Amino acid sequence: MEYLQNLHTHCTFCDGKDTPEEMVQRAIELGFEGLGFSSHCHMPYSPGNYLKPGKSEAYRAEVARLKEKYAGQLNIWCGIEFDLFSPTDELDLYDYVIGSVHYFRFRALDKFVGFDRNADAVQKVIDEYFSGDGLAFAEAYYADCAKLPDFSRCDIVGHIDLITKNLEERPYFDTEHPRYRRAALEAVEVLAERVGIFELNTGAIARGYRTIPYPEPFLLKAIRELGGKMIISSDCHNGQFLNCYFAESLELLKSCGFKEVYTFNGKGFDGHKI
Repeated sequence: MEYLQNLHTHCTFCDGKDTPEEMVQRAIELGFEGLGFSSHCHMPYSPGNYLKPGKSEAYRAEVARLKEKYAGQLNIWCGIEFDLFSPTDELDLYDYVIGSVHYFRFRALDKFVGFDRNADAVQKVIDEYFSGDGLAFAEAYYADCAKLPDFSRCDIVGHIDLITKNLEERPYFDTEHPRYRRAALEAVEVLAERVGIFELNTGAIARGYRTIPYPEPFLLKAIRELGGKMIISSDCHNGQFLNCYFAESLELLKSCGFKEVYTFNGKGFDGHKI
């Protein structure tokens, strides 16, 4: 089969390169049947590009316009990527919510610290806030991931092992270490029960950080054993890579024992044999 859908799509309303319409046109060019936008939600603690107050209305209106304009050519949905600790008041206005963790919150310091950064910046976070202990950094991250359903609606778990983004360049920690695996598996167990849908995310491949998708195979196998379901997403910030590594991702899922992959139908998720 071909996987002809992407739900994790960023555009010029947040930190993507392409306008929503350019993304739609690229999806049609690729023969996609569906495209979901997932701009970053309002993150008042972040200096980055996200849906600031008032901007979300324009985002939803533009996606609605495209949905009408391209009806019959492409199914289009308006989703959002929710970040832990962000406001939740608008989430019901979206077709789906991808739950992700990009920041730590240090209450004692009254400070938010981002870690979806380059290798040097992440090393600085580990050194400054975790006394150089990469495994403590990983444990804190997975503990926060497990809290996603407590904070908000969460329909899809986004890039569950995001903290491995730079490991091929700099091994801050060993993903085979018992402390790492215990923390990661505990989070996956909670999220498999409370959310159930995970993404196989190829975005770090497109951006040159990794050679394999998130999550790595031992987590994929755990998700399967726990009854979790997988979609495939490119976490696209550049339409050139909208279907990045999709064919290989299907093979990876099969090699990890999955018999089905899932797509969104506008209200829920449908399984397809692979």
